[in-house]
This record gives sequence, C-alpha cells and structure tokens, in this order.
Amino acid sequence: MGIVEPLLLWYGKNKRDLPWRHNCTPYRVWVSEIMLQQTRVEAVKNYFVRFLQAAPDIPSLADLPEEKLLKLWEGLGYYSRVRNLQKAAKLLVSRYGGQMPASYAQLLELPGVGSYTAGAVASIAFGLPCPAVDGNVLRVWMRLTADGADIADPHTKRQTEAALRPLMPVGRCGDFTQALIELGALVCVPNATPKCAVCPLADFCKAHRQKEEQCYPVKKPKPPRRVEQRTILLLEQAGRIALRKRPAKGLLASLWELPGFDGTLSQEQAIAAVRSLGLEPVRLQPLAPAKHIFTHVEWHMTGWQVQLAPLPDTHRLVWATEQELRERYSLPSAFRPFLQKFLQT
Repeated sequence: MGIVEPLLLWYGKNKRDLPWRHNCTPYRVWVSEIMLQQTRVEAVKNYFVRFLQAAPDIPSLADLPEEKLLKLWEGLGYYSRVRNLQKAAKLLVSRYGGQMPASYAQLLELPGVGSYTAGAVASIAFGLPCPAVDGNVLRVWMRLTADGADIADPHTKRQTEAALRPLMPVGRCGDFTQALIELGALVCVPNATPKCAVCPLADFCKAHRQKEEQCYPVKKPKPPRRVEQRTILLLEQAGRIALRKRPAKGLLASLWELPGFDGTLSQEQAIAAVRSLGLEPVRLQPLAPAKHIFTHVEWHMTGWQVQLAPLPDTHRLVWATEQELRERYSLPSAFRPFLQKFLQT
C-alpha cells in the first residue's frame, strides 16, 4: 500500500513530546499503555511521572503496599488495571527475575495484558513486528481500506492485526506502532471531521477518495447502561468523615467509599439509614445530586451531609481527617462531588 514511509516521515515531524516516549524501557512502555486504556493522554501525564517516582521498576511495583498503590491510581478509574499491573509485576519477579520477556506470547500471559498491550510493548520496547491495534488504529485502518466490518467484533481486530503485521518495517516497528496511534489521535480523529488536508495517508485512503470518511468505522451500538439510584452519606464527627470498604467482588471492589444505600432516601429514611450504622444524627443537610458513569452502569446519586452525636467508633467504619483523605485513603472519583464541602472546611 506504500503507507509506511509517509507515515513515519509525518510521525517524525509531528509526534507529541510525551514522558513515556523518553527512555522507552519495557517497564515504562507497559505502565503507560495500561494507564492510557480508556483514559485521555493529558490526564495520564502527571500520573505516569508520579507513579514512576514511587515505583521506578518492576520489583518496586511488586512490593508497593495496596493502599499506596491505589492512592497513586486515584482518579484514573478502572482500578482492576492497577491491581492487574501489580499481579503481573509479582509474576515477573518470580518467573523472569523482575524483567519483562521479549516475547509477544509470554507478554500475553501476564494479568491484564491483551493483544494490544502485548503488541505495544513488543514493538515499541523490543522492536518486534507485532501490531498494536487500539481504537485509534482501527479507525485509521477502516478508513484507509473503506472496510465496513464492525470494529466491536474481535474478529475485525484480529484481521487488522494480520493485515498490519507484514507492513511493519524492520528496525522501526515501534515508530510504526506509535505513528498509527498518533495519526488516529491527532488527524484521523473520532467524533469529528477528520483532518484529511494534513493527513500523510490521504492519497492512499479509500474512504477519502470516496468522500465517505465519516462512514467509517462502523460500530454496532452498545446496549444502554443500567441506571441505579444511590444515596450517599457524608457522615461527620469531630472533624472526621466515615469511610468503609466496598465488598471484595463487584463494582469498585475493595475500594474505600462514602457509605451509601440503594435508592433515593428521604430525610426520614436517611436518618434511619444512619442509625442502622450504629450512629446518631444531629443535623442533616441535602447535598447537590451527582451522576457517575461506569462502563455498564450509571449511578444517579443524591447525598446527605450528616453531623453526628459523639459516639464510640463503630468497627464497620473508618474515620478519616481531611489530611488522611488527601494523602492516605483512595476514593473513586464517583464520591468526589460529595467531598467538596468537607475538603473546603
């Protein structure tokens, strides 16, 4: 198809200066790719630098206490990613002496590593001809080839990987991988008009020649998310707020949360809910409602700020100061709207 040379030339002139593109060790590439899953590049930059300072290599990641690990990840969401990251680090220490294997097949065996991440590490860090096909690459390829296959179908991704493999240039596999991703992020963009006038592959693009760029890629609509009504309690006592751990399985497994209950509770129901925790409310104030979107479910939340009478601590709850919230306990971003009042006092 002849896309390799113009694509690499464009990448050399237009690539963004990103922290993980300096000193491209396998570990740095791996951490960045896990962070970038379902997260914007700009949001990841500071997280990446801070994470590497705390865990500069695989053994140090394997040894991080869970609370510190989750605090480093706080705000990135999809916490299973960081848990799998540490599981994989421990496996790498025990099986490979704390090094990443230069093998696509062995990389695929790591927890949380799929074909895209394995391909990214193999090509960028080790220079292997292994494609890394994410949403950006799929969009570029579907437009280049005017392919109407459903990109949500795993078969489409496998076909794209197979088509790209023979195109990967010896000695520059990593640049080729990153160039395709960069083109999709900066030029062949999603949810907007692609910038065909500055695209180095416009002359090769079937969708562009047919003036059908926005007909591709084709993706089968997702089923609507399930909506759940939740009531969140901001329980305050002696300058501390109550936290509890969520169940070990399911949504936000084992993470800290503000105590919550199913449904939209009235003031009387909220008082009863507080008392069910062994606490006595003195004053309740409504908090502004909030919404949080997960992959398959939406939480529509109402909240109550509750001042409590002095009572002995209940073993079901942990009481945290403002400083401990900022430095120690990791709370999912779903609860952040309800913490603003407490953190500002």
